[in-house]
Amino acid sequence: MQVAAQVRRSVLQASKRANIGHIGSCLSIADIVAALADGGMKLDGGNERDRFVLSKGHAALAWYSALHAVGRLSDEQMESFCTDGTDLGGHPEHVLEGVDFSTGSLGHGLGMASGAALAARRQGSDRRVFALLSDAECNEGSTWEAVMFAAHHGLSNLIAIVDMNGQQALGYTREILDLSPMAERWRTSGWDVHEVDGHDVPRLQQTIASLDTTSGPPHVLLAATTFGRGVHFMESKIEWHYLPMNDEQYAQALEMVGPA
Repeated sequence: MQVAAQVRRSVLQASKRANIGHIGSCLSIADIVAALADGGMKLDGGNERDRFVLSKGHAALAWYSALHAVGRLSDEQMESFCTDGTDLGGHPEHVLEGVDFSTGSLGHGLGMASGAALAARRQGSDRRVFALLSDAECNEGSTWEAVMFAAHHGLSNLIAIVDMNGQQALGYTREILDLSPMAERWRTSGWDVHEVDGHDVPRLQQTIASLDTTSGPPHVLLAATTFGRGVHFMESKIEWHYLPMNDEQYAQALEMVGPA
């Protein structure tokens, strides 16, 4: 839980320095990226390490913050977020150690992850591939093309995590394109489905550890989350997809997330 708290505080600090938005999206996945960076994924081991695709690339700051929290990014690197010449852009670039794929064009991350999982199998590697995508990306046909591809090839080493925060840039997902029941859509497409609390770090890690990634179907964790989690005035508010914070809001947000 401590890593998740550090992630939230770091997201607020870096976004305020850069005066940018996408804060609510980052806070939504803070516990998920904490679970992955702090033990859920194998981050070392050269070519045998796990791979990670942040399909919702606009939430890159959350992943940077998780890497920083576990000692894989320096304070100086974090302070360079969104400055000239930095490797820490508003969307992730694979020039940065800890970023395997450049992302940001929504709906393509699961396809890249499926290719990476297939490559691992053909290389005889046991490495796993994780893809973190938004529920809004499930509006896109390219996502379901990848879903079918992964199931067809039985990519058991592929683990998708869907950030089920129920909203996107211009509205709530149920109003824009309602895909409920989401679990049934993935299950009938041939995936092993787990519905989880996306803010329960131990449970997320336990679920990941229990998966059979050597045989059987690909896996998906449908992670129920709250957009803007931890900052009460941002929670489930569409406007915090884009808005930066003013000084008063920043002070309030820091107090709400508490010390790291």
